[in-house]
Amino acid sequence: MLHLRLVVPPSRSGPIVDFLVDDVRVTGVVVLPGAGRDPEGDAVLCDVAREGASDVLATLRRLGLDDDGSVAIEEVAASPSQRARAAEQAAPGSPDDAVVWEVVTDQAAADARPSWSFYAFLTLATMIAGIAVVLDSSVLVVGAMVVGPEFGAVAAVATGLALRRRRLVTGGLRLLVQGFALAIALTAVLALAARGAGWIDAGSLTAPRPLTGFIWKPDRWSFVVALLAGTAGTLSLTAGRSNALVGVFISVTTVPAAGNLALALALWVPAEMGGAVAQLGVNLCGMLLAGVVTLLVQRAVWHHVAQRRTSAQDRALREAAG
Repeated sequence: MLHLRLVVPPSRSGPIVDFLVDDVRVTGVVVLPGAGRDPEGDAVLCDVAREGASDVLATLRRLGLDDDGSVAIEEVAASPSQRARAAEQAAPGSPDDAVVWEVVTDQAAADARPSWSFYAFLTLATMIAGIAVVLDSSVLVVGAMVVGPEFGAVAAVATGLALRRRRLVTGGLRLLVQGFALAIALTAVLALAARGAGWIDAGSLTAPRPLTGFIWKPDRWSFVVALLAGTAGTLSLTAGRSNALVGVFISVTTVPAAGNLALALALWVPAEMGGAVAQLGVNLCGMLLAGVVTLLVQRAVWHHVAQRRTSAQDRALREAAG
């Protein structure tokens, strides 16, 4: 279940409250007349089955809530009541499969916005990856993957392409380009300092690296893994299962490739530059493609489910009228 907190203008309160009360997917409707101050209006609280949330929110928009009202969405940890179970049963599909598009687009917009934390985490992850390359440490490679925040920006671009939101596409791409450019540049500066101190040299990169050599050697499996990871990551975001993202982070070698590229630039090892760039590009493109396809499939499936529900409601109304 999802909890909706609405502030409804008095002129629209009647139709909106009537709709919520009549919809079998909605329960726990509470109306506090005149409680809203900014914006002014009636405070309306309710719980809605996750599977029907996007449809309910779309109807609220058609009733004019977006014009001068407000809406907030919260996850309900538990709703152990017969009415809540009845609301979930009335909604099509499974709660775990439901996509609340308003939540997806809002999260994508947040992930496409630049922030110091994004740049900091991506830079730190790339530096850890660079050290992992020098030490040939698979443990540090995994650590760098987990720290990297880039999947949010990739998901934002995929959402923008799937839903035709140009601002999400440009914002996410800009964040990825600027973020990786800054992270690689700062890691290269750190590598140059380490080279000047005598800690590393070109041999640190060209020496046999059985545990981390794959970072700059993409193959056909690199793209396959990126596709699978992108699909899993997108599903985890749309289904609200963020715990699955950890597995996505340690599946793709975006940040490790960036760390390898930074070292190759600082120590000037051209042989590894092209491979690192290719690995980075293959993984980003694979995740992006998988994200777009996954979102389009989910959108088509839920559109079909919504149409079936509308048709069933129309038949029920005709039978009741007959």
